[in-house]
Amino acid sequence: MARGRFITFEGGEGAGKSTQLQRLVARLEAQGHEVVATREPGGSPGAESIRDLVLRGDADRWSPVTETLLMYASRRDHIERVIRPALARGAWVVCDRFADSTRAYQGAAGGTDPELIKALEVHILEDTRPDLTLVFDLPTDVGLARAHARAGAEMRFESKGMAFHERLRASFLAIARAEPERCAVIDAAGSLDAVETQVWETVAERLAVHG
Repeated sequence: MARGRFITFEGGEGAGKSTQLQRLVARLEAQGHEVVATREPGGSPGAESIRDLVLRGDADRWSPVTETLLMYASRRDHIERVIRPALARGAWVVCDRFADSTRAYQGAAGGTDPELIKALEVHILEDTRPDLTLVFDLPTDVGLARAHARAGAEMRFESKGMAFHERLRASFLAIARAEPERCAVIDAAGSLDAVETQVWETVAERLAVHG
């Protein structure tokens, strides 16, 4: 059986990734694909337990290095228990955040040494890499306003301040520029339908999907 496809959604807070992920999953399922919709941090029972540690509490609860290690502990469990088995059986995996979020949040915005993050990617991800990464981009103030409007318990990163989130946005765009064969930037400032159209056209072009 052919390996499935792995699509990741990336971007700053309030970019609308979760809504668009569900819309993409519905379109892929309508074509007859088995699709696993998942998220990070989280996605497996063990990883969801780590998610609670990482996303709740005060902004300075963890240092960037500690966050990085927690994220990669979560990611490894997620890969082993959910992502790799799904891809092996030919399913499509659509994930809200993956390794690029660690590069951006804990690395560029948080200050973790990028060499540590690269080493973790090599040893933890191994050959589990996205076929396509959609980077959702919109002005930082707009994204934070959206994020605070839906405020809940998981608000550690939203509380880190504008400068942190400006670095975050710049990092995601830099990743997209550095790896254009894998990444595509989505203008997330438009209407839900307009963003959905961008997402679908990009997936169709990059991964040869029709319909």
